[in-house]
Amino acid sequence: MLVFSAQSLAFIAVPKTGTTAVELALRPHADIIFTKHRKHMTAQKFHNRVAPFLAKNFDLRPDRMAVLRDPEEQIRSWYRYRKGARQKGSSKSTFELSFDAFVRDVISDDPPPHAGIGSQWNMVTSKGSVLVHHLFAYERQPVFRDFLDDRFGGPVDIKARNVSPPAEAPLDEATAKALRRKRAKEFDLYARILDAGGHLVTDV
Repeated sequence: MLVFSAQSLAFIAVPKTGTTAVELALRPHADIIFTKHRKHMTAQKFHNRVAPFLAKNFDLRPDRMAVLRDPEEQIRSWYRYRKGARQKGSSKSTFELSFDAFVRDVISDDPPPHAGIGSQWNMVTSKGSVLVHHLFAYERQPVFRDFLDDRFGGPVDIKARNVSPPAEAPLDEATAKALRRKRAKEFDLYARILDAGGHLVTDV
């Protein structure tokens, strides 16, 4: 989570959407930086707690921006990250688990520790309402970068960081359909972003 007063922007860092790379590139411009456990603050928490503080104390009402990824690919990134050596032996490791089994655990009613990854939908909404002004598609990077270049008044150099290790991660068709049913709202929101050309502007 970063807040920029000059650009009147707040970055909602949705996990597994390239947030580390974006934050490292934009950190020098930020007035407020939330790190560690507050790095991935939800839009709801920002809306309810941080936004009123900024408005009252600094007369600052920044637009919120976030990047969303194809929901299946975002979950696949979580799987690859937790399959890595750093996670091996922990309760969150997916080292000996297939991606298909991981997805079924993610969408179960009581996900085990390795499948407790939250959702992009919950990161950017509250009670069904989107709380982010600018939503970008991870798979449309040039659109996001053009927006940043415009708001920051020049090229923003974003370099790949914290990339998950490669791993085979096929998904059974039945499981893919179950995932789409379980997270239909997230898939629909992502489709809206793509339909808008990779940049969806909302009324918050």
